[in-house]
Amino acid sequence: MRCKSQLIFVLGGASSGKSEAALRLATKGVRPTVSRAFVATGQALDKEMAERIARHRSSRPASWVTAEVPLDLTGWIERHGREHRVIVVDCLTMWLSNQFGQGRVDAGIVQDMQGVLGAARRTRARIVLVANELGMGIVPGDAVSRRFREVAGTINQLIADESDETHLVVSGLSVRLK
Repeated sequence: MRCKSQLIFVLGGASSGKSEAALRLATKGVRPTVSRAFVATGQALDKEMAERIARHRSSRPASWVTAEVPLDLTGWIERHGREHRVIVVDCLTMWLSNQFGQGRVDAGIVQDMQGVLGAARRTRARIVLVANELGMGIVPGDAVSRRFREVAGTINQLIADESDETHLVVSGLSVRLK
C-alpha cells in the first residue's frame, strides 16, 4: 500500500458522524485484503457507554481487528502499528478524558500526544485520528471543564499541524480543511 505513514485527522462535534467519516477515509482506495485495526479508547464504565461501544463495533466489518486502548496509545502503536496498513484511533477526546481520570497533568498529556504522533509516523500505516472539536461552544462554567477544553484544543492543534489531511465533520458532512 504505502512506504511511509499517512496521518489523517478527523474532528467534529459529538455525534456528528466523525467515526463513519473516519472509516470512509481510512479505507478509501485500499484493497479489501489490507490489514485494518480499530483502536477504541472508550471504556464501558456504565450501561450507556457499553451500548455505544457495541453499536460502534457492530458498524465495522468483522475483518477489522479491534483493540481497546484507553490510555497507552503510543505503546500500542509501537507494538502493533507495523502489523496493520490502516489504523483508526477513535476517539482522542475520550482518551483525554481517561488521562484526566488518572490525574495526569496537562504538560504530561500533551507530551504523550507528541509520543502518539511520533509512533504513528514510524509506521507505514494510514492512521486516522478522531477527536471532538470543543472550541465552538460556550465557555464552560467550571475550571475543570475549561482546563479540559484547553488541553483538547492544544492536542487538536498539534495533530492538525502534524497531519497530512484534516477533515471537519458537521451533520455527517465532511469538509477537508488541509
